[in-house]
Amino acid sequence: MSGMRTRRKEIGYMAFLLILLGGAIVLAASRGAVSIPPATTLRIILSKIFNSNPSFGDHFPETYEVILFKVRFPRVVLAALVGIALATSGVVFQGIFKNPMADPYIIGVSSGAALGATLAAIVFKGFGLFGFSLIPLLAFIGAVLTSFAVYNLARVGTRVPVSTLLLSGIAIGAFLHALTSFVMVFGTKDLHFIIFWLMGGFSAKNWDHVRIMTPFLLIGLPLVFYYSRDLNVLLLGEERAQQLGIEVERLKKLLIAAASLLAAAAVAVSGIVGFVGLIIPHIVRLVTGPNHKILIPCSALFGASFVVFADLLARTIMPPLEIPVGIITALFGAPFFVYLLKKGKKMF
Repeated sequence: MSGMRTRRKEIGYMAFLLILLGGAIVLAASRGAVSIPPATTLRIILSKIFNSNPSFGDHFPETYEVILFKVRFPRVVLAALVGIALATSGVVFQGIFKNPMADPYIIGVSSGAALGATLAAIVFKGFGLFGFSLIPLLAFIGAVLTSFAVYNLARVGTRVPVSTLLLSGIAIGAFLHALTSFVMVFGTKDLHFIIFWLMGGFSAKNWDHVRIMTPFLLIGLPLVFYYSRDLNVLLLGEERAQQLGIEVERLKKLLIAAASLLAAAAVAVSGIVGFVGLIIPHIVRLVTGPNHKILIPCSALFGASFVVFADLLARTIMPPLEIPVGIITALFGAPFFVYLLKKGKKMF
């Protein structure tokens, strides 16, 4: 009976978060230099989905559809995908390290991805692989190498203490940031664009960026969902996990690679949007508990809504000036990080 109640609760959480995400997407697509009523936005979106005529009821300018699907909707969808990637990556890193401070931004993984992406944009500008840009590939390589470096540097026996993880992440992140700044010296023509990109944002994004990111999500997310049960067992301790037949080191490497892939995909299309992987898993865990089977999908959905709302704030709070989304998320995330440090206890 308790199992049924738990299942109903989980379905309720998912339903609420899906509605929240749908509302966030409609609201974000409605707001901008040309304001479109949310009801009209919803009708136009539904008409595209069901291939029907959107003009029943009130009439509206034809430009609305162009504005939504050429300008705003690609940006909103991309923001949602980045939120999914970063929140899921944060859940995985926290589960692997058994450490509530683990986050792609704080432990330097985002800095590694940013260095790889900057190298691709400046040093290897114009190069490609099988017709694809090198930015996602080098961002992934940078993220994976950084995550393994931080993990091995911070590990004390089989544990990864908070203090060593933070110090390792800060040290490696600072070093990588210095390397990124050094590389930027050689890209003076694109310096303004690169600086703004590194702050994180979705300005001038289109469906091409969505297409770039989608394959990485289609690889990383199924892997994470598939091993959600093993992540639960890993929280019991590595020895216990091995007794239950789990190859712990193989599992860690696989999940670190998957989480790094997700973080790198986000950095490659949006720059550094920090603290999402720290805030979202904690908030969701307080409601759903530590079971990764529900924690991962709920964090992904809530992360998507959070980044969509952050992007909405970034472009509407001081019009016509657009604030980088990374600044908005940092304004929320930094105080939350200080709170966690003061609290000084694990939430697992």
